[in-house]
Amino acid sequence: MADPLTCTASDLLPLLGGAANTTAVATFICSRFDAVSAKLSDATYAIDNTYLLFSAYLVFAMQLGFAMLCAGSVRAKNTMNIMLTNVLDAAAGGLSYYLFGYAFAFGGPSNGFIGKHFFGLKEFPSPSADYSFFLYQWAFAIAAAGITSGSIAERTQFVAYLIYSSFLTGFVYPIVSHWFWSGDGWAGAAKSSGDLLFGSGVIDFAGSGVVHMVGGIAGLWGALIEGPRMGRFDRTGRSVALRGHSASLVVLGSFLLWFGWYGFNPGSFLTILKSYGTRGTYYGQWSAVGRTAVTTTLAGSTAALTTLFGKRFLVGHWNVIDVCNGLLGGFAAITSGCAVVEPWAAIICGFVASWVLFGFNKLAEKLKYDDPLEAAQLHGGCGAWGVLFTGLFAKKAYVNEVYPGRPNRPYGLFMGGGGKLLAAQIIQILVIVGWVTATMAPLFLALHKLKLLRVSSEDEMAGMDMTRHGGMAYIYHDEDENSNLPQFKMNRIEPRDTPTGEHYSQPDSV
Repeated sequence: MADPLTCTASDLLPLLGGAANTTAVATFICSRFDAVSAKLSDATYAIDNTYLLFSAYLVFAMQLGFAMLCAGSVRAKNTMNIMLTNVLDAAAGGLSYYLFGYAFAFGGPSNGFIGKHFFGLKEFPSPSADYSFFLYQWAFAIAAAGITSGSIAERTQFVAYLIYSSFLTGFVYPIVSHWFWSGDGWAGAAKSSGDLLFGSGVIDFAGSGVVHMVGGIAGLWGALIEGPRMGRFDRTGRSVALRGHSASLVVLGSFLLWFGWYGFNPGSFLTILKSYGTRGTYYGQWSAVGRTAVTTTLAGSTAALTTLFGKRFLVGHWNVIDVCNGLLGGFAAITSGCAVVEPWAAIICGFVASWVLFGFNKLAEKLKYDDPLEAAQLHGGCGAWGVLFTGLFAKKAYVNEVYPGRPNRPYGLFMGGGGKLLAAQIIQILVIVGWVTATMAPLFLALHKLKLLRVSSEDEMAGMDMTRHGGMAYIYHDEDENSNLPQFKMNRIEPRDTPTGEHYSQPDSV
């Protein structure tokens, strides 16, 4: 926020001459001036906090998108399970982030590794942050946990979800966000004091690395340690498709995520009432917010279309599920540089992100890696590409607007800014992979050794909805025995094998 306007009687006395009561007049004028200045300051805080709260609500709406996407991407017999895990990601993440996560992430003043103030929001709000900022950052934390849940879907014990989700949102993710987003972090571009990493710091504006790579790498280790779902690969090692049960839910979830991304990326400015003063009164942070929404849209749209035609060329089908995944891969990639690149560069970002997703999916198939939602490939792989993309295409003028105060900081390699920013971005990728591996892999291994990670083969074959959650998701029965309304009930149906190895269910009766 801009410095408040000030007025003192001593400033006005020479201008008022030697008239009687000059001091009283000057004091009165300044008191009115100060009152107006305070009102303007209050209005600025109110507008900026309202903008941030609205952005937080949009990001939280992405949890509904994740839930629908996950539900549609798994088989019907595990729908209840995966939706419940999405609910618990938000609920368990809310408490763990409140108690520990926010303090570890933004509890300054602190060292470059970890925050140490505001546990349980003690002594909050502060001059540096209000409750709206906490809510916004919590929405980001549970998004990372939601990514991980998709990778280990259809075979994971419910207690394992609770343990890893609380650990991820309360400790692992907050440390990474402290490094790159806190003013005290050792590698962030917004570091408030001291030298920046390679003179630039890491530019990860909305979290291609901080959110998407963290969630994707955590999911990678969970899925690797658990192993593939039963039936995912046949005895010869050939891939067998275990298709999700509802393309409609996948599309609904994708559109909800698209909608929420307008809080995820543009909202990361945190404020909107700020003038840059470089192109006249019409241009300010509100313009950068709009540009960020445009780059986000173009990257996702380009990735979706590239995936559409790429899949048509590679396998001969127009596949809506693959298009939705490509769309989300483009969004995950642009999230790092959305505020500091030109719209035309966002098209390049989305185009490459689509092929990155193709490549990682092909590699996963060869390595017999099973991820029902392609979450590790999509968020981890495309997120890493987005971090590199920022180091290549960040524009000098936009970097100086978003990260002011250091006019000579490096910018994108392809934009004439040298390779220092790209070097910082590579460091980010390496340390995120190392940190998440060092923390989440041992956790998943411990859960595996304690037999708390994977469900039994009998439960997995029957479906966790029936064995763990009391019934199928798609059942309706009127509990009023005396009701005259017609009743609808679907009986439990066991899957039967088809010649292709896929499982289908047909209702016995309706």
